[in-house]
Amino acid sequence: MPTHRPALLALILLMSSAGAKAEDANVVPPQATFVTSTGYWEESGEPLSALDPSTATAPAEKQEAARRGYYKLIALRQTDGTAQIHLQQIEATATGPVVVSSAELEEFTALKAYVTDIRPETSTGVTAQSGMFATVYLKTDPSAREPETWTVLIDDLGDIKIERASN
Repeated sequence: MPTHRPALLALILLMSSAGAKAEDANVVPPQATFVTSTGYWEESGEPLSALDPSTATAPAEKQEAARRGYYKLIALRQTDGTAQIHLQQIEATATGPVVVSSAELEEFTALKAYVTDIRPETSTGVTAQSGMFATVYLKTDPSAREPETWTVLIDDLGDIKIERASN
């Protein structure tokens, strides 16, 4: 019997790691109906005093590495069928993505909307300037034939603007 112990131990370890992989597959909640990652942001990592000419002769401070990442819009279905839309700022780090901030966009929640799609500005994954632009398609009446079109814009300063599209 002692010769079977290594095989039994290997089988137990294999079974326990398979269970862990199944748990990892449940990371995204079933309420998430649409998720899009788009745009980008970056911070220089330089202290603000480095931009002030009066401190140019001061000893150099240790600069932090620049931080950068992207944005994510997530539609979460509620029990009544309407959706909440959350905006996340994700930092791209050497160890993987990290959520920097996450907030519900109350403008959409107040509409009691049924989200039918969320699309990024571009599907290439690359934008020309920092910020974010995404289009949210929604219905405030589930029996409506056509959805309303709304935009979510984050400019290069980080200001967020949500408005109904006017095209």
